[in-house]
Amino acid sequence: MSTIQNPDLRRALADRVRYYNELGIYDFYYRVPQVTGTAAASDLDSTHGHQEKMPAKKLATIAESAAQDILEIVPPKPEQGVSDPTAALRLIREDLGDCTRCKLHRQGRKQIVFGVGNPHADLMFVGEGPGADEDAQGEPFVGRAGQLLNNMIKAMGLHRKEVYIANVVKCRPPGNRTPERDECDTCSPFLMRQIAVIKPKVIVALGAVSAKNLLAINAPMSELRGRFYDFMPSGARSSDPSWHGAKLAVTYHPAFLLRDPRQKGESWKDLQMVMKYLGLKPPQKSE
Repeated sequence: MSTIQNPDLRRALADRVRYYNELGIYDFYYRVPQVTGTAAASDLDSTHGHQEKMPAKKLATIAESAAQDILEIVPPKPEQGVSDPTAALRLIREDLGDCTRCKLHRQGRKQIVFGVGNPHADLMFVGEGPGADEDAQGEPFVGRAGQLLNNMIKAMGLHRKEVYIANVVKCRPPGNRTPERDECDTCSPFLMRQIAVIKPKVIVALGAVSAKNLLAINAPMSELRGRFYDFMPSGARSSDPSWHGAKLAVTYHPAFLLRDPRQKGESWKDLQMVMKYLGLKPPQKSE
C-alpha cells in the first residue's frame, strides 16, 4: 500500500486534522482532485512526453493510508459513547477546563460560563456571550436581560429549569463588546458538543451573533426571523443515532428588547411559532 513518505507533508496533514478536531470536526470525506501541473510531477507518468492525471485509485490509496496514520493520533471526544447527558455535559466541561484557547481568558474574565438547565430539554436558548452579572455568577442570563428571558420562558408555559441556556462564547468579552470571529470559532465547538448531548427539539438563537454563528449565514435579523431552519451541530456526534437534529428559530436578544421594547411583540411571534411546534400553551391567567 502506498503511503505519504514526505515527513513535512505528513506533519502538515496531522496538524490540520488536529486543528479540525479541536473545532469539533471529526468526519472527513475525500474527493479525488484533478492533479495537473507540476505540483505532483513525481507521481505523474511522463513516459509519453506529457503529464497525465494520477489514477483515481492511486490517489484514494494514498489518502486512505494517510488518514489511517493521522487518525491514530487523534483522540475521541470524552463524551462520545456516554448516554447520560448529565455525565456527558460534565465531561465536556472538564475538557473545556480553565480555557486559555483564545484571548478572552486574559482580557478580564472572572470565570467560564458554561451553560445551565435541563440536560434533557426539548428547548434550548443560545445567546451571544456572558455579561458582567453572568461573569460574576458563572451562569448565563442572570442580569436584566436574563430576567426578561425568564419572563419570555414563563410566557411560553415553561420554567427556566425546564430549558437549557448557553452562549456562543463562554467568557465575557471586555466591556460586553461583540465576540470577535476568532473567539466564536474557537469556542463554538464546545457549544456544538453541548447541543449534540442535549438533543433539543428546538433551538432559539437569541440575536444576530448567535444566529449567524449557528447557521453560518450572514444576513440581517429581518431575513433570519420568522421561519425554522433544520439544524445539526457541525462536527459533533450525538450518542443517539435516532436524533437527526433540531429545528432552529431566530429571535431578538433580550438585551436588545430592553433597549427597544417596541420589538417585544415581534419576538413574541417568534416564540409562538416555537410553542406551536412543541405543542406548548401559555399559562392560564388567574382571575
